[in-house]
Amino acid sequence: MNKLLKVAREGAELARNKGNKVAVRDYFIINLALSTGLRVMEIANLNCGDISLDHGLSFLIVQRGKCGKKRVVWFNGKLRKHIENYLAWKRGIGEGIGSDDPLLLSSNTKRHMTRRAIQKAFKRCLKKAGLPEHFSIHSLRHTYGTHLYKASNHNLRLVQEQLGHSSVKVTEVYAGVMKDDVKKALERLYEREGKRNCIQ
Repeated sequence: MNKLLKVAREGAELARNKGNKVAVRDYFIINLALSTGLRVMEIANLNCGDISLDHGLSFLIVQRGKCGKKRVVWFNGKLRKHIENYLAWKRGIGEGIGSDDPLLLSSNTKRHMTRRAIQKAFKRCLKKAGLPEHFSIHSLRHTYGTHLYKASNHNLRLVQEQLGHSSVKVTEVYAGVMKDDVKKALERLYEREGKRNCIQ
């Protein structure tokens, strides 16, 4: 995750000076996916007006999630700052940032970027980072879900709401992912004490 973000961020910084839209947009896509856990189609459908930066807790609205469901997805201050910078960049290059303007505008069609185009953006960054090709942009959703599950002290309901799962049963996969972490933690629990004295 950190390697992917680092490579994408460095590429965006260089691109800004050269007027390259692609790398700036690619970095935004990676960070947005890792910071919200949105499905690729949900990312593709976002309009600038779906984002609220005016409250203590910033959020975006998924207008048409899986099965057409609408939901609110909260995000942190780091992404908020990135979004503010990204919108300023869009305005600076002449892209609209009105309520109905696409958040991710295709340079070719002047419409929303397609799901396929967003997947290609992920693959470009993946290749630059030297990471295994079998990963897909959906991997970022799983990464988000796993990290959120940890950060929320294993609050399945919160993860369910953020990811837009219809049932908590679907969300329970993240509890399963944690089994390896639990095992490692238990094995380390008295590791140092054990080296000094196995019987206290």
